[in-house]
Amino acid sequence: MDEAERILQAEVVQPALAARPGLAQLAAVCEAYFSYVERSVFPGGCFFAATALEMGTRPGPVKDRVAAINSGFTALLAAFAAAALEQHQLPAREDPGRLAFELHAILLGADTKFILNDDPAALDLARQIIRQRLGLDNGSNASES
Repeated sequence: MDEAERILQAEVVQPALAARPGLAQLAAVCEAYFSYVERSVFPGGCFFAATALEMGTRPGPVKDRVAAINSGFTALLAAFAAAALEQHQLPAREDPGRLAFELHAILLGADTKFILNDDPAALDLARQIIRQRLGLDNGSNASES
């Protein structure tokens, strides 16, 4: 578990932290996650996505640790979204927690589709959806009321 968390941090979190705060970090963390899955860093996709499903119904320290790591990742997405909101890179009506939930759901769904169908198109579609959701595919990411 420790090694899997270290790898997630190195492969997904650290590249995002190196990006400019705000929208750039949101885009970077999503792209790093897709790359992590696409390169089969773990053969079954994201270790924590797979383990969450496996351990979710089994009370105990492993479930608690996986839940904490998943919650931490979602909190990181929400913090990046909050920074983007503060910088007026997202519409003023955006809720960082909701956006984090949506992005995490897209990442997990893409991971599942990619692994089950061995289909890179699932990751490409998810990339497009995230870019659209973040307002990055039309060149405008200014705030709206």
